[in-house]
Amino acid sequence: MRIIVDADPGIDDALALYYLRAQPDTEVVAIGTVHGNVPVDVATANALRLTERLNIDAPVAMGAAKPLAQPLMTAEDVHGPDGLGGCAGDTPTSTHVEQSAAEQLADLARQAPGELSLLAIGPLTNVALALQIEPRLPQLLDQVVVMGGALNVPGNITSYAEANFWHDPEAADLVLGAGFENLTIVGLDVTMASHAPGEWLEALPQDNYARQFLKFYADFYESFLGRTGFVPHDPLAAAIMLHPELATYEEDRFAIELTGRYTRGALVADQRFLAEGSPFGRDIATERTKARYAVTADKDRFLDQLRHAVTQP
Repeated sequence: MRIIVDADPGIDDALALYYLRAQPDTEVVAIGTVHGNVPVDVATANALRLTERLNIDAPVAMGAAKPLAQPLMTAEDVHGPDGLGGCAGDTPTSTHVEQSAAEQLADLARQAPGELSLLAIGPLTNVALALQIEPRLPQLLDQVVVMGGALNVPGNITSYAEANFWHDPEAADLVLGAGFENLTIVGLDVTMASHAPGEWLEALPQDNYARQFLKFYADFYESFLGRTGFVPHDPLAAAIMLHPELATYEEDRFAIELTGRYTRGALVADQRFLAEGSPFGRDIATERTKARYAVTADKDRFLDQLRHAVTQP
């Protein structure tokens, strides 16, 4: 599988890159960065650091510095001031390409129609902008896997909204309504249930780089969950892209709430069972292409895979 990664590194974004690097017959073709966990310049520096550390030979393009229609908000309290738990390290020796992340995504899709997959694990601003550059993007990409949303569980940044969708609701709704025929959404329903316990982290070697940057992340989660460990949002999305049998799914048409006072950024779907001829019509995104939403995941198998990925030389 040849994959374009759109990310906001970010501790769990780093874990996703570890996971992808460890998979056979998998190539990271390019990386685009976006605002979200940290400002986009910090995310870009981290992407460059990670490609150097992990020996990933892929261009890095800097993407959107702010959402389409709301102020920039970031999450250094979750990921640390440098986005990698205080462990980012020296300035990267490589530089990002001149193209924007949206331009890079559109151009690569045009050059290899049907051959590339997109793993979007940050706010969807770049993907929304790429759709404006290349409206055929839904037909040009083989598949798209998005980390975002909370359908049947509470949100993690508001009562209803998951962070990636909340950081740019307009962009997320544009993407969900664009007509991607092979779109999978990996949200909090499965990521929160795949919590990696403290024992998983303690089993990593003391000098392991992932263990070092995960300490900040785990401390954050322990501060409000009351248990040790962390939630592996982005690497689980990567795992489900490469191993779809890890999860079970619901299929529906999805939209993002844009105007609710308490629900802005929430993922919504009409989940009612409506018999043929029912007087109650479906009322959410009825004209949209269906997508898959992951509802369960094989946590133990995934965490074993992730441990293997972060301990490879």
